[in-house]
Amino acid sequence: MLRDDINNAVKDAMKAKAERKLSTLRMVNSSIKNADIEARGQGKPPLSDDDILGLLQKMIKQRQESVELYDKGGRAELAAQEREEIAVITAYLPKQMSDDEIKAAIAATITDTGAAGMKDMGKVIGALKAKYAGQMDFGKASGLVKAALTG
Repeated sequence: MLRDDINNAVKDAMKAKAERKLSTLRMVNSSIKNADIEARGQGKPPLSDDDILGLLQKMIKQRQESVELYDKGGRAELAAQEREEIAVITAYLPKQMSDDEIKAAIAATITDTGAAGMKDMGKVIGALKAKYAGQMDFGKASGLVKAALTG
């Protein structure tokens, strides 16, 4: 389970005295626990591995936005710190699909779901998320699905 992998990595980082990795993994654990508490408040079970992957992707996206802002503001040391955090978090995601693989998956999913137009976009995205959680950027995939369905 992904949660166990992260907890074991925290212990390893403590032993190795890897400060950046340790602080990043503790932050990841904290985010997972907060999401668990929120889910419990809504009567839902603790996060599944797929939910955790989504959370990790969200954390990476936030850091990428921060890197852009820090680079624009001339804060290279803060941008470097965010890049290190991205590298640590990315290690827990499955291998990301290439653009060609994403396009092939979209084409196959459109065929499988029988999608005929924009009204079926939600069905296609839902099927992609179920099958490829954590493996593709769904922001980019959404645009590609839209283009495929309209064009």
